[in-house]
Amino acid sequence: YIVSDCDSVGVLYNTQHYTRTPEEAAADAIKAGVACGYTTPLQGISRYAKTIHQAGCFGVACNGNQLIGAAEVAARQADATVLVMGLDQSIEAEFIDRAGLLLPGRQQELVSRVAKASRGPVVLVLMCGGPVDVSFAKNDPRIGAILWVGYPGQAGGAAIADVLFGRANPGGKLPMTWYPQDYVSRLPMTDMRMRAARGYPGRTYRFYKGPVVFPFGHGMSYTTFAHTLSKAPNQFSVPIATSLYAFKNTTISSNAIRVAHTNCNDAMSLGLHVDIKNTGDMAGTHTLLVFAKPPAGNWSPNKQLIGFKKVHVTAGALQSVRLDIHVCKHLSVVDKFGIRRIPMGEHSLHIGDLKHSISLQANLEGIKF
Repeated sequence: YIVSDCDSVGVLYNTQHYTRTPEEAAADAIKAGVACGYTTPLQGISRYAKTIHQAGCFGVACNGNQLIGAAEVAARQADATVLVMGLDQSIEAEFIDRAGLLLPGRQQELVSRVAKASRGPVVLVLMCGGPVDVSFAKNDPRIGAILWVGYPGQAGGAAIADVLFGRANPGGKLPMTWYPQDYVSRLPMTDMRMRAARGYPGRTYRFYKGPVVFPFGHGMSYTTFAHTLSKAPNQFSVPIATSLYAFKNTTISSNAIRVAHTNCNDAMSLGLHVDIKNTGDMAGTHTLLVFAKPPAGNWSPNKQLIGFKKVHVTAGALQSVRLDIHVCKHLSVVDKFGIRRIPMGEHSLHIGDLKHSISLQANLEGIKF
């Protein structure tokens, strides 16, 4: 959400992310060093507009709602409201498991009440490393934008402000699926299965079949991009490098070829050429994601990421991108026995809203029957 003509912006914190005790600062120095100085989101936004700052909770845990009333008052006074919510290392860390996917304590109540009270647009900024179920905010028409910023570094506050006010165009993609809260109760942490089964939702975007808050690879921009497939193969003949006996026992029975029984050299690489056009009014960085989905069979039913490339495209311009798809590496799958195979048949490639099929057939030349 671009807020560029406001006289005042309300910035509400659920915690003092950038305030450390001397003991905490010393511990941080041991781990990663201490930056020369931090730019908080409040300081970053203050460079663009007059701000009204009001804390909304006592700490990330947000165990009480005593400050929410004051936050509502601040939101009624501002032309736009920025809510900075999220987690910290008391909630998620290498040595701490999260108990759930919701915002801690009364944070959700704080966001909803302030959004209702705000007289202008509302932006929710999330500081967290892992996913959070913010379905309530996603479905709230009063919240115009949600910005995930991870854990910002030294100039994080300036970067957040640059995005909020349209000076910088965001172009990131989610590196993980954001699941709803009930996913936790359906996924015992002692069960390491990847594939979905009866009563078991499965793990990762490749196998999970249920609803999501935001999918893997999701990301928005202030501009728009159009994809055109300029060059792509329609079929490929997979060479067999084994005996008739092995061929019959690894290919005919499963309609797939063991990767170990093919010639996985550079000749197995296919060139994919994609034209990316910026059809909007603002320059932006676009991450091209290429997914592949195998033919129907006993494989993963979902598509999987096989390649990506980041490219900067100015407004109205076009950039051509080439990605090499290696048949052995990118179009193979692992069966239930742990054997990597190349399924024969129609493989579907997904590039943005484009779909392209590549037919793989076994090359029997040299096989003696």
